[in-house]
Amino acid sequence: MTTAPPGTTAPSPLRRVARSATTTPGRLSVIWAGLLLLTIATGIVSAVATQAKQDTLDELLTQREPLAAVAQQIFRSLSDADATAASAFLSGGVEPPELRARYELDIATAGEAIGAASSDLGADPVAAGYVSTLSRQLPVYTGLVETARANNRQGFPAGAAYLREASGLMRSKILPAAEQLYGIDHLRLRAAQDEARALPWVPVALTAGLLVALLAAQVHLTRKTNRLLNVGLVVATAAVVVAVAWASVALLLAADRVDDAQRNGSTQADVLVHARINALKCRADETLTLVARGDGPGYEAEWQQLAATLTGDGRDNLLRQAQDLAPTDAVRQAVDNATAWQGAHRRIRELDGNGQYEEAVTVAVGQAPDSAATTFAALDDDLRTAIDAARTEFATQTTRAAQVTTGLTPGVALLTLVAAAGISAGIRERLREYR
Repeated sequence: MTTAPPGTTAPSPLRRVARSATTTPGRLSVIWAGLLLLTIATGIVSAVATQAKQDTLDELLTQREPLAAVAQQIFRSLSDADATAASAFLSGGVEPPELRARYELDIATAGEAIGAASSDLGADPVAAGYVSTLSRQLPVYTGLVETARANNRQGFPAGAAYLREASGLMRSKILPAAEQLYGIDHLRLRAAQDEARALPWVPVALTAGLLVALLAAQVHLTRKTNRLLNVGLVVATAAVVVAVAWASVALLLAADRVDDAQRNGSTQADVLVHARINALKCRADETLTLVARGDGPGYEAEWQQLAATLTGDGRDNLLRQAQDLAPTDAVRQAVDNATAWQGAHRRIRELDGNGQYEEAVTVAVGQAPDSAATTFAALDDDLRTAIDAARTEFATQTTRAAQVTTGLTPGVALLTLVAAAGISAGIRERLREYR
């Protein structure tokens, strides 16, 4: 073991490293260490980023979009239950079995969907509040409907009051909570899509820095050794270039697929969902106007306002927006059936306004091809078909996005190891020349 001469102080490790770096072998060792650290850091960050992309795409398919669909189903089932209860009430006495079965199915479906929605609340107190409102108020609503049914079967006029109270609860508390819950889930879906499309800037910056460092190291070695190429560093550079090319193509293709999934899938579905929500509200307004007899102008006013989003000439026409996004056969049929339903509604109001109440009820709930019940059912079926098609398109394009990124994370990790090995082999070869 060597010791410092008497009267002198042994140099510190940092000072020894600094002194060593003034020599050619020392500088090569520093370059070696720096390139290895930068390569490993770039590889780790890039692998984590690519895996995060894959996880986000998987989350879109398995969680975010299905939960948005669940929230939409809650609203659809509850709103349809409200409209069906009113239609059954208009039938008088014992309601038709098919309407009763439809109402019960709607309530059961909504209950199951509320349970599914409660499984993904996490730490979101706002969403939890909406789910709590739905869970607490739905039994109150069904109780009021049952009371209205009991009174209606016995011919008591109080049945209409109970039904209006039930519908008021549905409209003032239950449906707004369901609509807000859907809005939260749709925003989460949009945020996940934005994340899936976003460029991973940190890996990009590190990779650019690594490429510059590798080129600078090769230029330095060429000047010092008068050798044009260092095979190890060339291999390392090639590995990084391959990783960059692979990741760039995969991520660009994935982003393009996510764009398609959003435009023709989730955005189209969202527009159609709101059209269906408004159609269901209109149907409830249509029947409740007749249930309320002379006390229903508020329902009719809302019908006119919401109907403009289905058959109007302005920008607010949701069916026209859906046609612009993806002009499918189901959307075109929905436009035609919405127009037919509007005509049936006009006849209802004319008959009711002329004192022909029974005839108006027949047009509202009868099974004639041009009745409001038939044309609304056709419209609702068209919207359901179009929404299902949009969801299928979303799943197809998002799956394709996930497929193009398959294998990218282990590929980046492997190419990082190749680059590190190339750097070590290339620098070590030069260092041997100084021994």
